[in-house]
Amino acid sequence: MNTDTDTDTDTTPIAPGASAAADPPSLSRVADGVYAFVQPDGGWCLNNAGLVAGRGRSVLVDTAATESRTRRLRAEVERIVPGGPDFVVNTHFHGDHTFGNGQFAPRSVIVAHEGTRSDTAEAGLGLRQLWPDVDWGETPLTLPTLTFRDTLTLHAEDLRVELLQVGPAHTADDVVAWVPERSVLFAGDVVWSGVTPYVLMGSISGSFRALERLRSLRPDVVVPGHGPVGGVELIDSTEAYLRLIQRLAEDGRRDGLTPLQAADRADLGAFAGLTDPERLVGNLRRAYAELDGLPPGARIDVAASFREMVAFHGGLPACHA
Repeated sequence: MNTDTDTDTDTTPIAPGASAAADPPSLSRVADGVYAFVQPDGGWCLNNAGLVAGRGRSVLVDTAATESRTRRLRAEVERIVPGGPDFVVNTHFHGDHTFGNGQFAPRSVIVAHEGTRSDTAEAGLGLRQLWPDVDWGETPLTLPTLTFRDTLTLHAEDLRVELLQVGPAHTADDVVAWVPERSVLFAGDVVWSGVTPYVLMGSISGSFRALERLRSLRPDVVVPGHGPVGGVELIDSTEAYLRLIQRLAEDGRRDGLTPLQAADRADLGAFAGLTDPERLVGNLRRAYAELDGLPPGARIDVAASFREMVAFHGGLPACHA
């Protein structure tokens, strides 16, 4: 399907640090032919997506958690790319990034890391059970049909979308989408903006390696998995938070505290105002496990950690998907 970026009425690039989204969210241009779909406030299941619209082909990076939110995303995509994207990339397996696949397939080829495909199949629609009051709508499990291991380049005619496996970080097999001709990085949940990072299913040490790799790309624009669009400072702030988690875990382990106890006494300083602070407990559980020798990305008891987060939060964390 031929793309026509002239149909987009919003031609003002987003300044780093500014929100790309209105209410309801819309696609906003971050560079010529490159767009971000940002869902405030970036909390649980309120993820970002992005569109690369070249001359003749297009790539959508991630979908959304619910039927209604994905329908909004699709309407925005079709405003720029009539008929929908040629490819849909899943940066990782979590449902807020994958549940909308079914609204784009089979017209769009769903692309992901091979580990993400198997994890998506295993996880199924289980995320919906954590927040039964959310109006999820119809979100049929739709697996990727094109997978890769290390790198894959999708050609949107004049624009390349380089898919780079950088995990374990947020999950075991995170992928980012790099658009070198525009210096735009779709970082998935490896990078966060104003929202607490979450590495329970990935790795603290792996995140440091992944973030350094992303920094080496020298992006002008970074679209995080959650929160407002920015620049390389988002990579720096995500790393700084995780460095703090590492120190808190080392201190807690030394003092004989559990991850929950360490979280209760933690002083988050500049990070105290981040959205969804209860993720601190899950991050500490992963940090403790790695201090005890668990390999990066190895399986961990997610259910037990979520119960700890509920205890720390004083109830079920809010999900406004």
